[in-house]
Amino acid sequence: MIGNEKTEKFKILAFETSCDDTSVAVINSNFNVLVNLISSQTTHEDFGGVVPELASRLHLKNIMQLTQAALTKAELSFEDIDAIAVSVNPGLIGALLVGVSFAKSLAYSLGKPLIAVNHMLGHIYANRIENPDLIPPYLALVVSGGHTELVDFKSMDEFKIIGRTRDDAAGEAFDKVAKLLGLGYPGGPIIDKIAKNGDPKFHRFPRALNKKDNFDFSFSGFKTSVRNYLASKDNNFITNHIVDIAASVQQAIVDSLVSKTIAYAKKSNAKTIIVAGGVSANSLLRKEISEKGKSFGVNVFFPALEYCMDNAAMIGAAAIEKYQKSDFADLSLNAFSTKGIRIL
Repeated sequence: MIGNEKTEKFKILAFETSCDDTSVAVINSNFNVLVNLISSQTTHEDFGGVVPELASRLHLKNIMQLTQAALTKAELSFEDIDAIAVSVNPGLIGALLVGVSFAKSLAYSLGKPLIAVNHMLGHIYANRIENPDLIPPYLALVVSGGHTELVDFKSMDEFKIIGRTRDDAAGEAFDKVAKLLGLGYPGGPIIDKIAKNGDPKFHRFPRALNKKDNFDFSFSGFKTSVRNYLASKDNNFITNHIVDIAASVQQAIVDSLVSKTIAYAKKSNAKTIIVAGGVSANSLLRKEISEKGKSFGVNVFFPALEYCMDNAAMIGAAAIEKYQKSDFADLSLNAFSTKGIRIL
């Protein structure tokens, strides 16, 4: 610890409601997750994507019950909790407001400190749950449902966004292509599963912004290319080759993510790469970026699969250092939907 940071052990009760998963967790100062519960809203599968108003209402229905269940499972009471942490951005504004309002009410009624956490920063800190000593400098590839960013961290307070998506994010590309193929929602895990039996060289879809020293991402044109390709084929062809098409789609998305990340790592002489966000669970992404990183001496880290998707444990992990520095929010805290990584 440095300066006058707190050194005693403590426990943080954390909430995550940025999209369609309600999650409550308790984590201690050693990055040990005592409990991490997630209530997934499967209702959205009927619509092929998240319905924001419905998500908000389901968060409101679930959050109290999930909180009580989390404390019971961890064999704790509210009195055992030292601080309340909550994801405040980015995300669906109505969904975020449920978590923020609930966290504020708890902090006020219990007299506990309130800690505001950027959702994307939470994904980065998910890596520290299994690797608590993992600190900058490192290059972070943040890939989730609505966000794709490449961020160069010199420290947690000094970072530069090297590249970001200009349109669709990688996770959105998986979801939209899965919908075009009639595979269901969420698309990423489904495509990852069936692609294992397909030929990734069956069809070459475009890799956008494929120019030297361009580290931005784009998946909108890729999505259009897939749609046009499918429109040119009859249903029997698509049905007979759906695993090959899925494998080709996955390869195109992963190629774009890996090539830009590795290119910047070489340029900046990075020694460590961390991957974060829901798409970090993708098996091909894990395999290819690990192999290519290893080939020139770069260590690559991922969260455990259970912490890749939206979860409250990562929010609690990101709140640990804030608690140590007494970096607390007041009750005027509000949610906001601005995309990207930022320090609150």
